[in-house]
Amino acid sequence: VPAASGRADTGDIEVDLVELLVDAAALARDVGVGIAVFVDEMQDIPSADVSALCAACHELSQQALPLVVVGAGLPHLPAVLSASKSYSERLFHYVRIDRLDRAAADLALVVPAEEEGVEYEEDALEALYTATDGYPYFVQAYGKVTWDHAPAIPITAGDVRVAAPDAEAELAVGFFGSRYERATPAEREYLQAMASLSGAIDGTVSTSDIAVQLGRKPSSLSPARDSLIKKGLIYSAERGSIAFTVPHFGIYLRQHATT
Repeated sequence: VPAASGRADTGDIEVDLVELLVDAAALARDVGVGIAVFVDEMQDIPSADVSALCAACHELSQQALPLVVVGAGLPHLPAVLSASKSYSERLFHYVRIDRLDRAAADLALVVPAEEEGVEYEEDALEALYTATDGYPYFVQAYGKVTWDHAPAIPITAGDVRVAAPDAEAELAVGFFGSRYERATPAEREYLQAMASLSGAIDGTVSTSDIAVQLGRKPSSLSPARDSLIKKGLIYSAERGSIAFTVPHFGIYLRQHATT
């Protein structure tokens, strides 16, 4: 369709995005189709853009137009949306995507392997699930190095044990290390305290317990906590408690990071 002068060109993102999506969705309705907008790492969108996106979704809902926004992000994404527009909780349906169960994790490994004529022994699949806890990225990481190291078919639990150090080293640098490097010294101190209190399963931690651990007043730690939340390293699990946004981060901190 020809460009419409005077629409979505004010320079104000909240005005322009609403007009752009509404006009596009109206055209889609006229021709009998729908539009889906997919946004990854949605928690990293600047606040002004989040506000504009929420405003657009609200207007689309009001007019019952065929455009849907699908966002993926870290656990604190609902808080980001709510801080932008108070009505955002009514605009979106939240679905928590967590670890794979054993059957799904096995399928992720077995199906592509079968296409190449390769099989896993049951003990190997058990060892891989124990190492990964079913977290998809870890299944990929451990699956890759095990595949690369296995000298013969079928892949065995021994192959997993031999390959595991390489997977751990890769995650330590590219997954955990890159995140830890983003933290300031004060934030690293906060993360270390979290790690020491979170237990073997990296569960939620009380913010008051962290203050006691560090011998500080809770209010003095608020800047570090808020900055870590904005960086996507931790999130507020519930009022008065926090947790790591990525699996096994606490384990990594207890084993590797000391400063």
